[in-house]
Amino acid sequence: MKNLLIVESPAKAKTISDILGKNYTVRASVGHVRDLPKSKLGIDIDNNFEPNYITIRGKGDVIKELKKEAKKADKVFLATDPDREGEAISWHLAKILNLDESKEIRVVFNEITKDAIKNASKNPRKLNIDLVDAQQARRVLDRLVGYKISPLLWKKIKKGLSAGRVQSVALKLIIDKEREIMDFQPEEYWSLELELKKSRKKILAKYIGFFENDKLKKVKIKTQNEINKILESIDKEKITLVKIDKSKSYSKPSPPFTTSSLQQEANRRLNFTSKKTMMVAQQLYEGVKVKGEGNVGLVTYIRTDSLRLSEEAIENAKQFILSNYGEKYYKFRVYRKAKKNENKVQDAHEAIRPTSLLRTPEKVKDSLTSDQFKLYSLIWKRAVACQMQDAEYDVTKVLFNNNDNIFESSGKVLVFDGFRAVYGYTDEKDEKIFPQMEINEVLEITKVIPEQHFTQPPARYTEASLIKDLEEKGIGRPSTYAPTITTITSRDYVAKEKGYLFPTDMGFLVTEMMEKYFPKIVNEKFTADLEDHLDEVASGNINWRSVISEFYSGFKNELSLAEKEMKEIEIKDEVSDVKCEKCGSFMVIKSGRYGKFLACPNYPECKNTKPLNDKEPAEETNEVCEKCGSIMLKRKGRFGEFLACSNYPKCKNTKPIIKTIDVKCPRCSNKLSIKYSKAGRRFFGCSNYPDCKFISWFEPTNNKCSNCGEMMVLKNNIPICINKKCKKSE
Repeated sequence: MKNLLIVESPAKAKTISDILGKNYTVRASVGHVRDLPKSKLGIDIDNNFEPNYITIRGKGDVIKELKKEAKKADKVFLATDPDREGEAISWHLAKILNLDESKEIRVVFNEITKDAIKNASKNPRKLNIDLVDAQQARRVLDRLVGYKISPLLWKKIKKGLSAGRVQSVALKLIIDKEREIMDFQPEEYWSLELELKKSRKKILAKYIGFFENDKLKKVKIKTQNEINKILESIDKEKITLVKIDKSKSYSKPSPPFTTSSLQQEANRRLNFTSKKTMMVAQQLYEGVKVKGEGNVGLVTYIRTDSLRLSEEAIENAKQFILSNYGEKYYKFRVYRKAKKNENKVQDAHEAIRPTSLLRTPEKVKDSLTSDQFKLYSLIWKRAVACQMQDAEYDVTKVLFNNNDNIFESSGKVLVFDGFRAVYGYTDEKDEKIFPQMEINEVLEITKVIPEQHFTQPPARYTEASLIKDLEEKGIGRPSTYAPTITTITSRDYVAKEKGYLFPTDMGFLVTEMMEKYFPKIVNEKFTADLEDHLDEVASGNINWRSVISEFYSGFKNELSLAEKEMKEIEIKDEVSDVKCEKCGSFMVIKSGRYGKFLACPNYPECKNTKPLNDKEPAEETNEVCEKCGSIMLKRKGRFGEFLACSNYPKCKNTKPIIKTIDVKCPRCSNKLSIKYSKAGRRFFGCSNYPDCKFISWFEPTNNKCSNCGEMMVLKNNIPICINKKCKKSE
């Protein structure tokens, strides 16, 4: 018999064709073949939200080829990815090829290996319409939100903006984090350490408190007066050891990878973006040409929420560990998600693992690119390590008494590496063992180290921490994390600096509009509940149209109100220091499909444009470089104007141009200056920085609050008190 098997990608088709042999023709649909039209909404709201699917432009030749092969075949099987999107692609293919949906035409496999493919091809099933409907519901929801709100943002704010069911919540999380940082008030605290000497070894002991009625009372040192009192009370030459505690601690291996944990770990350990991680993982899943084997799928399906491993995979891990490391390294483990995060639909898949542990990273290294090798090594090591024993540490904690002031020191030594023999990626810090010491022993103090600190604001999101937060809050699904981050960065809602995500002014503005007019869309719980409803659709418990209908009944009211009340906001283009050579005006920075460029502001009278980096010579100044004596040039960068040495690249000296305003700092009375954050957002800071660290994200004034006497600042041209506890506006 002649069989036609259709998959999504040509790479996967090649790998599977090598496995199935002559009785099968394997072809690729090259992704989706039908979708909602790009030029219009494509949903008949009045006809129970009926979607209007059309053939995707450019897919004519692919569909023609598939129809031709289908006519020649005795049987046609659909072997797209084993998730909702894959099920929907198969359903669309069945519609286009006029296949009988009541027959077993769907082939599903979790890995592209000889056994898995042959077993799946012998056991086809019917299309799962519940999964198809869940994907349809997601597509319709996303289209309603995107195609109804985005044009409104274009009209009221700026062309090219967009909103989305998941992206708007992700952006709001980043904005909320930035607001926390902006509102953060640092608090002073102190630490006190003593450097002790014992047998030529140095030990650091940290002050933790004092004894009161034979009980240790722990103390946090908050002020310089407090630290001074402690310094006055201690002996600065000798200290006595009063307690030694020895114990064991254990570090457990992490579970095998899910989509989100793989993206997080690859970001943390390999500095991969989520988009890059998924691209490389897809290559490993679809198949790589391995020397001596041909095209082989190296890892199992890469879009999964599941921590489950098959019995066969667990047994293979056991045999590999016993053979290569010995019995003391093996431990049988079963991993399950916490009930609140459990997703039974997604748990149908396995966790991400190698298709064969015998293909060690070193064995296939010559067949892989550098990025493929790094990611495969990460997946392989995690899959082996998750079935290994804990790492074991000897922990020693000692207490010292200095005139009733108690100091503590601790050390941890790895005594059995366990899973760390394979998975060397760890945040554990091993410390050297203490020299031999005894109770009541007196040690010499070589240094007294008091140090002032200030509490730090919460850290901004990285891609890894944002994905973790989205997953924990139930927002989006494995396939949505990478595209969501790509969207909010490509729209200039978020900038990325040194791995951290910073919201831009545009990100703030769009989020503020969404919070005001579409509070449900940016509400974490509402979005998470909607994801749960989609899971219920996939399980066959809810009709997908009823989910859409319930959502739209409230959404259309918000939309109607926004169309009436949302005011138009003029976003002025940033003016550059480059003059238009045709009319003499200073050119402005605009964004196009290929990035930012310079354009004349007198368009359409003057249509001059040029690349952003095609600038006039920098302006000479009267300042001289303090490093080499050359003239300093005035240049303009991402964060405003700055001075740079004209002797570049031999001399790379730069310094900021401090632009002050006629407003005094409320803390030290020096003038305030205009500054820029790493995301390019303007703020006002004291010109006496770092001695004075006052900042304001809103425009300061010389007016004082009539209620508390603090500075009044302008927020959206409305004077408000800078003191958050006062909250007075005028």
